[in-house]
Amino acid sequence: MKWYLKVVKDNYANFNGRARRKEYWMFFLFNMIFTYGLSITLSVIAVATEMYALASLYMIYSLAVLIPSLAVGVRRMHDVGKSGWFLLIPIYSLILAVTEGERGANKYGPDPKNENIEEIDQIGQVQVD
Repeated sequence: MKWYLKVVKDNYANFNGRARRKEYWMFFLFNMIFTYGLSITLSVIAVATEMYALASLYMIYSLAVLIPSLAVGVRRMHDVGKSGWFLLIPIYSLILAVTEGERGANKYGPDPKNENIEEIDQIGQVQVD
């Protein structure tokens, strides 16, 4: 969940830099869980209460995560040393998404595996003073 929050909170529209595989796929997993869970739940509630406009909340969520989804995809392409435009090539972008990123810095930024993992662990945690 912390990876999903990192993409949504810290890198909402950040198309620069690199995203490691774990960040990309954990965001993808939680986004799919939320998308399907929300659509099924809202559909059932909308049919049961005959408030069909309630289903529009699903569209609002989809629009809200569209930009972060594109941003993390572009950063994932950067991690393997490719331009973000490669995201538009369906099969090839999937192959690139599962490919290990380039080790060390590349022209898109430093290696995200060498980032401070403690910073990521602190995202979403409540600080008690």
